[in-house]
Amino acid sequence: MSDSLPPRNEDSLSGFFFALSAYVLWGFLPLYMKALANVPPIEVIAHRVIWSVPVALGLLVWLGRTADLRTALRTPRMLAMGVITAALISVNWGIYVWAIGSGHALDAALGYYINPLFSILLGSVLLGERLKGVQWLAIACAAIAVAILTWEAGRLPMVALALTLTWGFYAYFKKRLPIGPNQGFALEVLILLPFGLAYAGWLLVAGGGHFLQG
Repeated sequence: MSDSLPPRNEDSLSGFFFALSAYVLWGFLPLYMKALANVPPIEVIAHRVIWSVPVALGLLVWLGRTADLRTALRTPRMLAMGVITAALISVNWGIYVWAIGSGHALDAALGYYINPLFSILLGSVLLGERLKGVQWLAIACAAIAVAILTWEAGRLPMVALALTLTWGFYAYFKKRLPIGPNQGFALEVLILLPFGLAYAGWLLVAGGGHFLQG
């Protein structure tokens, strides 16, 4: 038993730093999106999809995890679930990009603050997950904080609610998809790729795109 403890501790430490790095990068993402404020959100999403495909597939090849993706592409039920998650994540991306570019960064941040509460609600109602008393207390504190922020804003945070709903249901359906997260992401961007290429191609022909336009 003692031999298995060090690797487990190392894995926990690595996981912590990976998570921390992801959230730091996520925190700086609005600065990048703000610099793209003059680019229509749909064009940003189209290129995000297009360039995500080689990255996602390259990662799967490197990890040796392409078999699950091939299975998903041949299985109608898994493909249908992939269509649902792809639609939800593309809408979520679009709302986020629009929010940052149009001066609603705080609303977007509030949406991702509310999201864990909604995800917990979905997990409890739809997946039958049970929480302990201390966990309910933490959720109550977070819910009160959200209510105060909404009250101070003087309006319903529609952007925040839209981000919360799309991401919450995305996470729910993603959990129901019987493949790993990397394979699931690759499946989603492959499903979205024809639409991204079609839009980018149309912009190229029409001359209205911003890609490679200095």
